[in-house]
Amino acid sequence: MADARAPIFEKVALIGLGLIGSSIARGARAYGAATRIAASDASEQVCARVRELGIADETTADLAQTVTGADLVILCVPVGACGEVARVIAPHLSPGAILSDVGSVKGAIVAQVAPHVPASAHFIPAHPIAGTEYSGPDAGFATLFQNRWCILTPQDGFDGEAVRKLSAFWTRLGANVETMSATHHDLVLAVTSHLPHLIAYNIVGTAADLEEVTQSEVIKFSASGFRDFTRIAASDPTMWRDIFLNNKDAVLEMLGRFDEDLTALRRMIRTGDGDGLFALFTRTRAIRRSIIEQGQDTAAPDFGRSAPREE
Repeated sequence: MADARAPIFEKVALIGLGLIGSSIARGARAYGAATRIAASDASEQVCARVRELGIADETTADLAQTVTGADLVILCVPVGACGEVARVIAPHLSPGAILSDVGSVKGAIVAQVAPHVPASAHFIPAHPIAGTEYSGPDAGFATLFQNRWCILTPQDGFDGEAVRKLSAFWTRLGANVETMSATHHDLVLAVTSHLPHLIAYNIVGTAADLEEVTQSEVIKFSASGFRDFTRIAASDPTMWRDIFLNNKDAVLEMLGRFDEDLTALRRMIRTGDGDGLFALFTRTRAIRRSIIEQGQDTAAPDFGRSAPREE
């Protein structure tokens, strides 16, 4: 019988050491998912900080050195950078190595990365649905993926054993694993993640304009609703720029649906349709309760989120 605590991979190479990359490094070490962890980042400052934190066994800006001998390579860079990184590392991937990613968009990453992957390697896109508004190697923590979902989007003709190993890796880090097509993933995430972020960015931007024009002290007297939107809108701008540009079709489709629903809501308010408003708010409140019941958030006023912590 296999040891349930035995390392799943010998060498895991992480490219990009922000919140997600550094959390994978911490989690892989804390839960024994890898024997050795190699890390690489384009920023020498980030590499230096990762060395100080000691969350990887080797850290360098040299991509070829990082991936050489790795049986799992995970791209933790912005969506728009994945294709170029894949091109650079492709000649150095070991036969049988699994190449994956953590991007919030899958269709565009498949299009950018797949052409560079050698036939001897296995490309399995992935998306751990976890995060905070913080970024950088100090923001990561080993328990980030506990009871969160990680979606795998293997392509046609995928290797079943490779998918099983990658699934076991994410399960070891505490995630619940689901598989689906890249197209379906992008549509689902457009409504559950991308559209909410777009709305948050827009509302905070509107409030900022109002603050400048009227000196209304919007920031000083922020109520909880606006405060919570600013938490979402504080997310990494490079990452979210790339997400919207690379999932634009699905985002625009969901934005169109949102516009229709907003029009209906505007009509209820204008016509004094109290029953309609009450029915809508009751339905959305039930959805919130379902999210809490499934363990994907807490009922605490601060959503159970605290400042980033070391593991």
